[in-house]
Amino acid sequence: MKPSILIVEDEPALVDLLRYNLEANGFEVRVGMDGEEALVLVDERLPDLIVLDWMLPSVSGIEICRQLRRKPATRQVPIILLTARTEESDRVRGLESGADDYVTKPFSPTELLARIRAVLRRSRPALSDEGLTYADVEMDLSAHRVMRGGSEIHLGPTEFRLLRHFLENPGRVFSREQILDAVWGRDIYIEQRTVDVHIRRLRKALNAHGGKDMIRTVRSAGYAIDTQGAGRGLRY
Repeated sequence: MKPSILIVEDEPALVDLLRYNLEANGFEVRVGMDGEEALVLVDERLPDLIVLDWMLPSVSGIEICRQLRRKPATRQVPIILLTARTEESDRVRGLESGADDYVTKPFSPTELLARIRAVLRRSRPALSDEGLTYADVEMDLSAHRVMRGGSEIHLGPTEFRLLRHFLENPGRVFSREQILDAVWGRDIYIEQRTVDVHIRRLRKALNAHGGKDMIRTVRSAGYAIDTQGAGRGLRY
């Protein structure tokens, strides 16, 4: 599953440059040309990281950043600000608005890629090239195996993708619609209640050897993998 990057930038030439370099390095890219479009795209599907230009038409990147940080669903999404402003006071203002990093123009695509990878490592510490770990769960991506507490967990293909999505985003709550988009894809029509069926199968498999329930159900919101308060809420 490719990490998803949302570029919010109104300079077409820079958008093309960023898209080319990000896609060439294994990222999925979506683009918003202004702040309002960016907010719509984020509501449709949460990205793994946002590259956000400060100077946007109508609504500034700083204001977009503040709005995203006020919403529980987007509070933890990493944001890298792009700007031509170079003063220290501007950098401080950008970071205080909620940005995770700040890149000044002009910049090299190589530098931005390094910043993106560094922020993703901090925000998703379980993610690596070969495997994912969270609490006592280990997922070997190359061997397609899952272990919990030293015991192998047998999962179907859909449950494997579902668990991977959760392990890449520990603690983050996803709605059924967001899970459908991430695990099944946006172009496939599936009833949202199908998510509940696969959550139930995943939960049963993870708890097969008596482990604590790690799938947290948030009433009227969705699901998360979370060792803090896991098992609370309404189950299906």
